[in-house]
Amino acid sequence: MLQGNFFTITDINIEPGVAKAVLQISAAHEIFNGHFPGTPVVPGVCMMQMIKEVLENVIGKETKLVRADHMKFLTVINPKENKMIQFDAKYTIAESKKISVIASLFNNSTIYFKFKGLLIVK
Repeated sequence: MLQGNFFTITDINIEPGVAKAVLQISAAHEIFNGHFPGTPVVPGVCMMQMIKEVLENVIGKETKLVRADHMKFLTVINPKENKMIQFDAKYTIAESKKISVIASLFNNSTIYFKFKGLLIVK
């Protein structure tokens, strides 16, 4: 779990099927000692985990990634330069507990990561 030590949610707005949040990344987190010393970069797997965890916060349940149709890493996130990033997701939850998600991490006009896929409630 990354929420609470790697990143925190500083603001969140939830409407049916849509969630928007502001996330603060901890530039002092130990992961940046190795990824990469002197020039920290948020690992791609952490970007995906952040989307999963924020969505879990929104729906109030744990999820599991079932399918990633599209994962586009467009720009690196340097937490020293970009501590605050935005989260945007559109999602639908089916009766089968499958969650279709289209989400992104960005800051102003810079898009860092785009995701389209399927999660399932555990």
